[in-house]
Amino acid sequence: MDGILLVDKPMEWTSMDVCAHLRGVLRERHVGHTGTLDPNATGLLVVLAGKGTKAAKYAENDEKEYHARLRLGVQTDTQDIWGTVLRQTPAEVSREEIEAVLDRFRGPILQLPPMYSAIKRQGKKLYEIARRGGEVEREARPITIHRLVLTDRDEAGDWGLEITCSKGTYIRTLCHDIGAALGCGGCMSALRRVRAGRFTVDMAHTLDEIRSDPAVCLLPVELIGQGGQT
Repeated sequence: MDGILLVDKPMEWTSMDVCAHLRGVLRERHVGHTGTLDPNATGLLVVLAGKGTKAAKYAENDEKEYHARLRLGVQTDTQDIWGTVLRQTPAEVSREEIEAVLDRFRGPILQLPPMYSAIKRQGKKLYEIARRGGEVEREARPITIHRLVLTDRDEAGDWGLEITCSKGTYIRTLCHDIGAALGCGGCMSALRRVRAGRFTVDMAHTLDEIRSDPAVCLLPVELIGQGGQT
């Protein structure tokens, strides 16, 4: 089967778990995705099947849009709440104080990739080195935050962020860096991808829906690269 599958990825599935599962559902060996979501993130995963995998290069530079939660006062080794806590401090920070630092992160910026990432150094992924307690020097990479909006504060005290960004942006690193700029530390407590290029999460299907009728869920490959930037 050739085409695009828009998947609403559930928590605790890696992006490659989804692709491996869909290989069996579609009975198609060639299945890949156009942008990784962390296991504890949910939302839109654009999956290409069959001859559609050849179109991946046309989606590489698509903007992504996320809804994230920021927990202040907590720093972890993975820069999200699922890692080991390294430091915990009181964080009595007002909306006005957060708003005051957000402008530093809008537009073109340099971001230091986290150790818990799939970037390779000398043939080894950084997260493999990090899991053994190691750390290596990384170079900051240019990214662009096109939109960064502070929304609500929930019952747990976590703040909502809406983010539109370029390829290569780590949202948990953005949360970590915002916490550092505020002086109290911070980490990401939730993440949902709501858009990738022209595709939105309300166009996506659950894995159950795809298993039920994969052919109905397939979109034509030609949609990749059409209107990918906004």
